[in-house]
Amino acid sequence: MDSPHPIFVAQNVDFYYGPSKALSQIQIEILPQKVTAMIGPSGCGKSTFLRCLNRMNDTIPGTRLTGKILLDNEDIYAPDMDLAGLRQRVGMVFQKPNPFPQSIYDNVAFGPRVLNLTRSNIELREIVEHSLRQAALWDEVKDKLQDHAMDLSLGQQQRLCIARVLAVQPEVILMDEPCSALDPIATERIEALIHELKSEYTIVIVTHNMQQAARVSDFTGFFWLGELIEFSPTVRMFTQPEKELTETYITGRMG
Repeated sequence: MDSPHPIFVAQNVDFYYGPSKALSQIQIEILPQKVTAMIGPSGCGKSTFLRCLNRMNDTIPGTRLTGKILLDNEDIYAPDMDLAGLRQRVGMVFQKPNPFPQSIYDNVAFGPRVLNLTRSNIELREIVEHSLRQAALWDEVKDKLQDHAMDLSLGQQQRLCIARVLAVQPEVILMDEPCSALDPIATERIEALIHELKSEYTIVIVTHNMQQAARVSDFTGFFWLGELIEFSPTVRMFTQPEKELTETYITGRMG
């Protein structure tokens, strides 16, 4: 059986904040419809790399990237890359829930409206409902879609942010520590959601929680001081790491 073609390929990626080098020679292939976790201590480059995948770092003055990142064989750092199109294809869920100060309905409808993805209000309502169902939130909010999004619990707000990403029909969902602000029950719901969503989407998640990486991911990359030390199937990473540094980190002796 042929192995699937990677959706993302990073080739010799270096990344700089001004004169400071944050990533060094990152090489990785991310497979479609899998969950890839990035682990490592604070400041090791994992979130920086995640933001390279949809050029979110472009918003920070003085940053630059060398090497290549290919999305379906297309160089996303090419001068003619359509950034709005890229960020539609590669959505982002942030560490802290960041719903817009609008109704629940308008949060989910925002992207389809801006991108003209629908031809009618009926179609828009169908997208909103479908996205909220995918984010496991519909049953909790279906009777209060016009309520303010900020009235939801933090866990519900994070699922609303996931629904907002899903509404623009992405290929990839990036998650930057999506559970770090949540309680254990809300975290469990997000993890169950990740497991359900990977049948349709490629998910890349940054997490400080190694148990979470072990639970939700198919592949894991271990970052240390801006380098990708090891990348392998998650089960192998946590049971038979190749590098001594990886074993030292995941057993808690360092980091």
